Amino acid sequence: MEGFNHSRVSEFVLLGLTDSPELQIFFFVIFSIFYLMTMFGNCLILLTILSTSHLHSPMYFLLSNLSLIDMCLSSFATPKMIMDFFAQRKTISFKGCISQIFFLHLFTGTEIVLLISMSFDRYIAICKPLHYSTIMNQQVCVGLVVISWTVGFLHTMSQLAFTLYLPFCGPNVVDSFFCDLPLVIQLACIDIYVLDIFMISTSGVIALISFLLLLTSYIIVLVTIRDHSSTRSSKALSTCTAHFIVVLMFFGPCIFIYVWPFTNFLVDKILSVFYTIFTPFLNPLIYTLRNQEVKTAVKKKLTNQFFSLGKTTPRYPVQ
Repeated sequence: MEGFNHSRVSEFVLLGLTDSPELQIFFFVIFSIFYLMTMFGNCLILLTILSTSHLHSPMYFLLSNLSLIDMCLSSFATPKMIMDFFAQRKTISFKGCISQIFFLHLFTGTEIVLLISMSFDRYIAICKPLHYSTIMNQQVCVGLVVISWTVGFLHTMSQLAFTLYLPFCGPNVVDSFFCDLPLVIQLACIDIYVLDIFMISTSGVIALISFLLLLTSYIIVLVTIRDHSSTRSSKALSTCTAHFIVVLMFFGPCIFIYVWPFTNFLVDKILSVFYTIFTPFLNPLIYTLRNQEVKTAVKKKLTNQFFSLGKTTPRYPVQ
C-alpha cells in the first residue's frame, strides 16, 4: 500500500447540499440561525450548571459534558458549510478533510459512551437509590467522562489507521458538505472494498450494539418505575423520556449511514445534516424544557444577568 506522501490529491471538492442559488441563500440563513442558537443554548446550559451549586450532581455533570460535546460536534463542519454557500468552488485541503473525519468520529464516539454513562447514572438513581451517592461519586463521574473521551479517541484513530495511507490520485469529488469516511474512502485508487466495508461498518455495528444496550437499560428502568410512587415515577419517566429522545435522534442516523455504507442515497446527506446540526440544537431544548431544575436555574441566571446589565450607577454633577 502506498504511503501518505505519495498521495497526489491535495484537495477535495465538496458538492454541498444543493446547486440552487435560492436554496443556498435559504440554507445559509436557516443553518446560521441553528448554529448560533446551538452554541448559545449549550453554552448557557454549561455555564448554568457550573455556576449553580445545587446542580453539582452526577446527572448534571454528565449533562454539562454532553453540552460541551454538542458544541464541538456542531462546529467541526457547520461553519465551513455556512461559508461555502457563497463559494463558487467548495474545496477543502487533504489535511482539512482528514481533520474533519478525525473530529467527527472523536466527538460521536465520545458522545456514544457519554450517553451510555448517562443511562447508567439514571439506572443507579432509579433502581438502586440507596446506593446512588456511593456508586456515583465524583471520582466515578470524572472517570466516566475520561473513558468517554479515551474511547472516542481510540475509535477515531482506528478509523484513520488505514485511511491516511491510502493513495488518492483522483477523482476528488465528495458528494456532501463535509468529509465523511464512507464518501472519502471510495476515492482511493486501489480496490480494498472488503477492508473498507469492514472498517466503516464497524462504526455502524458499534452504534447499533450501543443503542440496543441503551434501549435495554431504559426498559429495565421503566419496569422499575412502576413500583415507585406516582410523583417519583412521573419525574423519573420525564427524565428517561428526555434521555431516550436524545439517544434516538443521535443513534438513528449513525446506524443507518454506517451499517449500510456506500449507498449514495440523498437520505444519507439529510441524515448527516440531522445528527451534525439538528441534534446538537435540540439537545438543550429537550433538557431545559423537560427538566424543571435546569429550566428554573436558566431562567434565574438570565434574569440576574438582565438586571445586572440594566443597573447603572447614577452620577451626580460635582457641586
